[in-house]
Amino acid sequence: MLHRFEPTHFYNSFGPHPPAFEVSDGDTLLTWTLDARGKDAQGHQRAQRGNPLTGPIFVRGASPGDVLEVTLEEIRPNRRYGFCGRYVAPHTVNPYYVPRLPITEELAEWDVDASQGVARLISPEGRLAAKVWPLDPMLGCIGVAPPYKQAIATSTSGTYGGNMDYRGLRAGAVVYFPVYEPGALLFIGDGHALQGDGELVGMGIEISMDVRLTVRVLKGKRIGWPRGQDAESIFTLGNARPLEEALQYATTEMLHWLQEDYGLNAVEASILLGQCGRYEVGNVFDPAYTMVCKVAKRDLPHG
Repeated sequence: MLHRFEPTHFYNSFGPHPPAFEVSDGDTLLTWTLDARGKDAQGHQRAQRGNPLTGPIFVRGASPGDVLEVTLEEIRPNRRYGFCGRYVAPHTVNPYYVPRLPITEELAEWDVDASQGVARLISPEGRLAAKVWPLDPMLGCIGVAPPYKQAIATSTSGTYGGNMDYRGLRAGAVVYFPVYEPGALLFIGDGHALQGDGELVGMGIEISMDVRLTVRVLKGKRIGWPRGQDAESIFTLGNARPLEEALQYATTEMLHWLQEDYGLNAVEASILLGQCGRYEVGNVFDPAYTMVCKVAKRDLPHG
């Protein structure tokens, strides 16, 4: 069944908040998100800054111990104005380079044309102003209510998902989350019209979004960390700091997946991952970093 959800209240945490809308297994939802600073498609301030979330969406039939499957069908900027930071985070460069960073609260501003699928830099003026940038919309924040009745700020991430800022969370991706609360309580937000690996300036091109997604409940399926797939690959996401720990979580989750669903033993899974595994960085800006472990579907065992 297709539903349209018009949010009126937004949360700055992933948590066991009262459901804003209910859907059933297999339903499709049309809704929208604010930008990272709480403004809507018309530029009106609707919530506090800090990645305010649309949701939570209660999915009937989802229980602790299940998995929530979310298919991202469409993620589309719904206004022209976008913005991002103007310098890379100081901790992403060598210490000697930090004094050279033009640290400022000013934002770089963008004209985002979703109809043409491109963005142009408005400010600052310079050599990049004439460049046309192809859009690649994604959700910086997506996840469910965390375990143990926690409410966790949208600045970070964990086993429940969260502010992972992985650019693979685009239209066409299918994402899987462990369920900790009845109804799963799905949240989305922090849309980026474009973002490089790592979210080095602390922002993608921040913008409000129209989103279409479909949910399914996988009863009795247990996973430890978020998983996903697209047309080419399967992937797992680990969220932690330091980056090494995030990599360990993503790698371990992929080893479990290869053994549980693809019939490999520990040695076979290790060999496959050792020779065919790929890694991407979701973000190295937030309190928890995000590492992604990927295996191309062409490299998986048939069946």
